[in-house]
Amino acid sequence: MPPYVNTCRFVGHVPRYRDDRSALPTPSPLRPPRPREIAVSTSVTTPVLHVWDGERDLGAARLSWQDGRITAVESAEGTPEYSLIPGLIDTHVHLDASAAPGADWLTWPIITPAAERSLHVLAHTRRAAAAGITTLRDLSGSDVQYAVARALEAGLVPGPRLLVNGPVGMTAGHGDLFTPPHYPHRPPVADSPDECRKLVRQWARAGADGIKIYTSGGVLSMGDKVGWRNQTDAEIAATVDEAHALGMLVAAHTHSAEGVDIALRFEVDSLEHGTGIEERHWETLIERNVPIAPTLLINDAIADRRIPVSDEAAEKARAVVIERDANFTGAAAAGVRFVLGTDANGVMVRFGDQLEELRLMKTAFSWSSERALIAGTSDAADAVRLTGTTGRLKAGLGADFLVVRGKPWQDIETLRPENLVAVVARGELVAGALPL
Repeated sequence: MPPYVNTCRFVGHVPRYRDDRSALPTPSPLRPPRPREIAVSTSVTTPVLHVWDGERDLGAARLSWQDGRITAVESAEGTPEYSLIPGLIDTHVHLDASAAPGADWLTWPIITPAAERSLHVLAHTRRAAAAGITTLRDLSGSDVQYAVARALEAGLVPGPRLLVNGPVGMTAGHGDLFTPPHYPHRPPVADSPDECRKLVRQWARAGADGIKIYTSGGVLSMGDKVGWRNQTDAEIAATVDEAHALGMLVAAHTHSAEGVDIALRFEVDSLEHGTGIEERHWETLIERNVPIAPTLLINDAIADRRIPVSDEAAEKARAVVIERDANFTGAAAAGVRFVLGTDANGVMVRFGDQLEELRLMKTAFSWSSERALIAGTSDAADAVRLTGTTGRLKAGLGADFLVVRGKPWQDIETLRPENLVAVVARGELVAGALPL
């Protein structure tokens, strides 16, 4: 029995309220797994469960897996007590924040040594997995996140799948302005087309899965405006060209209509936030099937000051939310593609709040529960090129799934922490207990 294969048992419902950020989950104690729960290389089969495979209701079935891969999903007779759905996929997170209470989210990353930060990054990934998010994409990576991603991929620690995008931005751009102006230790920036190409290549060498660019200013960055241009057309063209030449997806942070124009002109692969989408963008977005991570919860929380933020950030967020609310409903109705992406960093949005984000998406976009769940599973997998890896329950894909009470594809309101029975990520039980 590998000594590191421990699992978390849910120890009761911890309430989550959008207007009370102090209601935080208490990390569950680890317990030794029972023999049937640790079967990393042994074939395991669930009891009869009601299966939703990421696209459709399969009814009563059993799922088998071995060596981290699903080997079969077979129809069965019976009246299941629980349901089975794919693990959730958050396409937009930031893991490099303190996982301990009380730390200042802005200063902690720049004064804490990388070796120490890596442990907090890992803690965030495990909390996310225990809450049902079995795949994460960090959109502002560094060597810290790459190290954790490699450790998870190697199976050194049970946890979720982790993709990491390297950021390419300018001096005084959104990514640069999280660090105070005179602080000497700063993340890399690129201020010419050649510097952009070089930084893309450096991120590729470090192990990046993709690249992140900025086509507008941001909300939480210090001293900029949402409408600021970030980099020249020549710089953005060089970044996108180099990333695509190296087989990497490009995600574009944007909060403005002009930023959307730029992102579409240079054919990025996803829009992050996307609050400046206007009706004139719909046709191109639909034709190219560009996924958008709407990050609803965090912008609402900042705008309403449900979390401690500066006056500047709250004012910017209120303007972003007004523009977003005016644009998103029509875009969704027209068929623009939205997928789960929260901007979670463990502070403004906790790992586990992804369940609430899906409920907000259902309401904001007038979706069915099943459409919302697709956005957090199979379509999110497609958006980050994991179609052949995860996001669906079928033979050959990764064993990433949730056992839950209720049928969340029929009623997304039932997808809540207290209704999680078990979470399996990469074929290993990471939370709860598998039903017998």
